[in-house]
Amino acid sequence: MSTNASDPLAALGSLPGVPDAVDSVRTSVDRVYGHRVMRRRSNEVTAEAALRGSRGSAALSGADWNLEEVRRRTDFSGEDEARVVGAALRLTAEAGQLLSIWRQSPLRVLARLHLVAAGGATPDDAVGRPRLAGEPVDEPLIEAPLPGAEKVAGRLEGLSRLIIQGGSAPALVTAAVVHGELLALRPFGSHNGLVARTAERIVLIGSGLDPKSICPAEVGHAEQGRAAYVAAFEGYTSGTPEGMAAWIAHCGRSVELGVRESTAVCEALQRGAA
Repeated sequence: MSTNASDPLAALGSLPGVPDAVDSVRTSVDRVYGHRVMRRRSNEVTAEAALRGSRGSAALSGADWNLEEVRRRTDFSGEDEARVVGAALRLTAEAGQLLSIWRQSPLRVLARLHLVAAGGATPDDAVGRPRLAGEPVDEPLIEAPLPGAEKVAGRLEGLSRLIIQGGSAPALVTAAVVHGELLALRPFGSHNGLVARTAERIVLIGSGLDPKSICPAEVGHAEQGRAAYVAAFEGYTSGTPEGMAAWIAHCGRSVELGVRESTAVCEALQRGAA
């Protein structure tokens, strides 16, 4: 991701196909927010979206449990998959508490997210800080070349400046870049995918596009499948306009699929069958 231009994220918003993706996402989000159930039972929709988003994010990190299993379980301290699901649930619960800090200090939020995700499963001195030179990274889904620790620090600072300065880029573009950049950097020794998808959620909520957090992009990322996720991410890492546009469009489609999921929840609540 280049940060040389005065507003590089806004420039991404004009890439071929991206304005259409932005408009489509906005139309989709507006439609679910206009559902009659949202006037009276939005808290229930938010809670269900959080659960389904957590399940989707965990699936991309290798713990593809069905929704009822996630809903039923109370102990997530056992096998590896259970810990992944537990981390996803904790991160989703934490996301809404960090909005004001995110606007002022994104790096503090990322450190907090890693701390929450690790949940004691990572040695204390490696939790909540970017990895040091020579430290390994456990992120099996993403096989892109791993940037060195010094490069990670510089790019994290650049990403932080972009977020703090703000700009005119659509929320979808900013969320997609934050997500893609964190996947590319894998700044922590573990849980980078979970953290990246939670950061995407924070941007979508904090931007005002999805203030009630009812449009879980994680659902859409999982529904499109791990292979499609990786292929779109490779577009991001290519740095080409076409690749960047493809990644942003993939993230847009993920939001739309999350909207479809929450629309179904609204319909079920309306029928009294949720």
